[in-house]
Amino acid sequence: MAAIAFAAAGLFAFNAVRVGSVKGTVNPADAAVRAWALSATDTLKAEINKGTFEIMDAKPGTYRVIIEAKPPYKNAAKDGVTVTDGQATDIGEIKLEQ
Repeated sequence: MAAIAFAAAGLFAFNAVRVGSVKGTVNPADAAVRAWALSATDTLKAEINKGTFEIMDAKPGTYRVIIEAKPPYKNAAKDGVTVTDGQATDIGEIKLEQ
């Protein structure tokens, strides 16, 4: 009985990591294919649909978000995007240049 109580207490000692997301828009809406979020430990991606994206399952931390553009547009990046525990981080609009 004591072993079961000890094991149960150990399980509750760890907090579950709640993941967040990174979302935003791209202008022009049809100029990009994918959004990437890169951290020291993760590489995540999401398709861009009608100019919007949301990269799911991002662990808390700092990311570099890269927008993969269609030619003749150039890829764009935003550094220092912070994801907090269980929250959606809105990075706003990213304008792509030719």
